[in-house]
Amino acid sequence: MPPKSRFTKLDAFAKTVEDARIRTTSGGIVTICSIIVVLFLAWGEWSDYRRIVIHPELVVDKGRGERMEIHMNITFPKIPCELLTLDVMDVSGEQQHGVLAGVRKIRLEPAAQGGAVIDTKRLALHNEADAAVHLDPEYCGQCYGAPSPPNAQKAGCCNTCDEVREAYAQASWAFGRGEGVEQCQREHYAEKLEEQRHEGCRIAGAIRVNKVVGNFHFAPGRSFSNGNMHVHDLKNYWESPVKHAFEHEIHQLRFGPQLPEDLGDKHAKASPYTNHHMNPLDAVKQETDDSNFNFMYFIKVVPTSYVPLNRKRAAAAVAAAGYNRAEDDNVWLGSLGDAFDGSLETHQYSVTSHKQSLSGGTDAAAGHPERMHSRSGIPGVFFSYDISPMKVINREERAKSFSGFLTGLCAVIGGTLTVAAAVDRAFYEGATRLRKLQSKSL
Repeated sequence: MPPKSRFTKLDAFAKTVEDARIRTTSGGIVTICSIIVVLFLAWGEWSDYRRIVIHPELVVDKGRGERMEIHMNITFPKIPCELLTLDVMDVSGEQQHGVLAGVRKIRLEPAAQGGAVIDTKRLALHNEADAAVHLDPEYCGQCYGAPSPPNAQKAGCCNTCDEVREAYAQASWAFGRGEGVEQCQREHYAEKLEEQRHEGCRIAGAIRVNKVVGNFHFAPGRSFSNGNMHVHDLKNYWESPVKHAFEHEIHQLRFGPQLPEDLGDKHAKASPYTNHHMNPLDAVKQETDDSNFNFMYFIKVVPTSYVPLNRKRAAAAVAAAGYNRAEDDNVWLGSLGDAFDGSLETHQYSVTSHKQSLSGGTDAAAGHPERMHSRSGIPGVFFSYDISPMKVINREERAKSFSGFLTGLCAVIGGTLTVAAAVDRAFYEGATRLRKLQSKSL
């Protein structure tokens, strides 16, 4: 027998002699059941450790000088693309009249004919289709008293009908169908306008705006500023032989990049009772036959940041791609939405809507005779947005730390074995007493 060490007296796990142990059938069955229960509970602990939960935080948004993108896809079945104008303005004083870059105008057949796509025109600041390259190089079209637009192909000239229209808009003059304008007669502008009277239009694309209170709207006719007033040239709209209306269907409207599907599914599983990052205006449809009708949507935008669990890896990927906020503002503000700390920057929003006829009167037909409307305004669809000063941060975290997983695993093994020992002891004592009773009865 080996000599005893000084730690022998400290042994809390005293050993029994093998000959003193009694092995029973019930003990074997309890042991097998205990192993199964331990494996099942250990797998549950491992699954709980691997589970990712999302912890929302609410903080003050300290962003300064930021911009955001508004992505849209809206169909107007009763107004042609030639009459539809998109304008953007905000409280900082920035105005974008007849937004061009980043937006597509898609001509649609009349709804009665199926509304199929006729043509897609991706608008750009300098459209090559209207370059009028066939003209004499020395040609300089007149602007008919209006100053030449700054983006004209030739300084001081109006070589295309669109440039004449732009010159009139800057001078705050109504343009109409271009009667007597040589450039428009050459391009058959009036004929094209008449051909499109029965068509619809879909606007798809994105605009970049300041992150301040503002609005964007769709209204008929070319827009311009007259003093402190925002005005639209409604002559072609009101004098049309075809009755137009701003019936519309919003296929999609979102602020910032869309949350990826895998992250959305993960968030839905973690918080099944939340509508996180659902766009409430998606699939909204408004119907009207009234040409003098106005739709307004009041939107509250909440900045939202999604911080993934592997944010360091995401940040490394963004850095490896060579994106630089100072050098490439388009990438930083683009639809990628990847910040340099690995988070995904986007926005959620809530919305309330209002619609009214600009002819004035009451809403008695709709069951609200107490509502009165004034005779004023511009027909169209208006979106007014406000930015919340608070920011939501959805942070991915493990449901349990590794030390918590080890603690739970030890508790599972220890607790199961303890309960199993008690069950086995109960079976053994019961069987022993039963045998004693049977021996006495004999």
